[in-house]
Amino acid sequence: MGNAELVHHYLINALSIGWALYLGTVTIWIVLQRRHPLPTVLWILVLALLPYVGYLVYYFFGPQRLKRRRIRRLRTRLLIGSQTERAFLREQEHQIPAPVAGMAALGRSTCDIPLSSATDVRLLVGGAQTYDTFLEAMAAARHHIHVEFYIFDPDRIGTAVRDLLVEKARQGVTVRLLVDALGSDGLGRRFLAPLREAGGQIGFFHNVRIGRRWRPVTNYRNHRKILICDGKIGFTGGLNITDDEDERTRPDAYHDVHLRIEGGAVRWLQMVFLEDWAYTTGQRTDDQELDALLPEMPPSQHHVQILTSGPDDPRQAIHRTQVAAIHQATERVWLTTAYFVPSEPALMSLTTAARKGLDVRLLVPRRSDSLVVTAASRSYFDELLEAGVKIWEYEDRMLHSKTLLVDDTYSFIGTANFDNRSFELNFEVMALVYGETMARHLGRQFELDLRHAARVPKGQQASFARRLFDAFARLFSPLL
Repeated sequence: MGNAELVHHYLINALSIGWALYLGTVTIWIVLQRRHPLPTVLWILVLALLPYVGYLVYYFFGPQRLKRRRIRRLRTRLLIGSQTERAFLREQEHQIPAPVAGMAALGRSTCDIPLSSATDVRLLVGGAQTYDTFLEAMAAARHHIHVEFYIFDPDRIGTAVRDLLVEKARQGVTVRLLVDALGSDGLGRRFLAPLREAGGQIGFFHNVRIGRRWRPVTNYRNHRKILICDGKIGFTGGLNITDDEDERTRPDAYHDVHLRIEGGAVRWLQMVFLEDWAYTTGQRTDDQELDALLPEMPPSQHHVQILTSGPDDPRQAIHRTQVAAIHQATERVWLTTAYFVPSEPALMSLTTAARKGLDVRLLVPRRSDSLVVTAASRSYFDELLEAGVKIWEYEDRMLHSKTLLVDDTYSFIGTANFDNRSFELNFEVMALVYGETMARHLGRQFELDLRHAARVPKGQQASFARRLFDAFARLFSPLL
């Protein structure tokens, strides 16, 4: 064997040993995080097929372990412990109807928020109605305005909201604005300067830029949308602050719904905001503010429970309660979601309900803003249709609503899609409204939305290329 061949031989051996050590190290690293088997195997394959480069991809964009952040969230809860205690003390005892007592107990045990009540609960449809109602509530605020959104764009509606916040801050109203750093990456210093100069406080959730920390947080986004005015009026739902959801500005604006809540249940939206604010900024609101932040409000006729979930809490309150509600259904399950990439338990709950003879309907966008997610969603259609689920694709515009209606009993409205990302990776919030009143409004809106949708026929034949693409997209469902 010549010198050149010998060098080549040793080089090949060194590369093989290096690749084996690399693969063994990253495999142990990923396996020790004890995640679900399928995404674990998928990430190992990615790292094996992309040596060294794959490591960088995983390091910056993979599902980073939340151990340290869970500790930080726990410290945050201790930091606002007195406020949480005050919220519980101000929550009145409610006469919980026996049929829903189990669901209320499940919600409380999975996210530590009890059943509450509201004097008024209103379903808002579309950007025009929702944004006008936002501005009306903010204009009337006298003590504080708390704003928390995934997307806050510096466009027409974003500027209108900012300008009103500036005006209220100059009047002496406490203004706190919390946005997700990735979703609201278009917010620059110049746009926010007037609010800061007026005394408004601003926080960015999970920085995505390398700078303060070497490893940016690209997953674990704050997908919540919360607006609170004086602790008495609160909003949550699917709409962000962006012209993309305002039909007055764009005829192709996303179609979405939101919820306006007035009364005791607002205190739990307030607690969600205060925890996120303390976690993001390290600032604890003064106990002297508590009477204004958590005002006394008597129990009322509408039963409402705020549900939260996030990657810092393995109890998965939203995922668990929605699946439990579907299993309890006796008549209907009507689901609207912008992204449909269900977990196995969620998928089985839908098909089981349909096979029991219930009216199970699924409304999704014909084309979402993600080609891969749209394809992954379609890959589940055959299984659902075979079980008896009726599926519609919304054609008019991009459907962005996230609602679930079960019988005339449970109405879920909020920020969580029926997908793995919402169930496991994002920080989400949903309002669970009990009773016939909201079920009637939500059911009517669902039927109105079907007028702009086409039903997916059973046995529809797609091209081989499309079926292949959908199947490959489904392989990555746990990562979407």
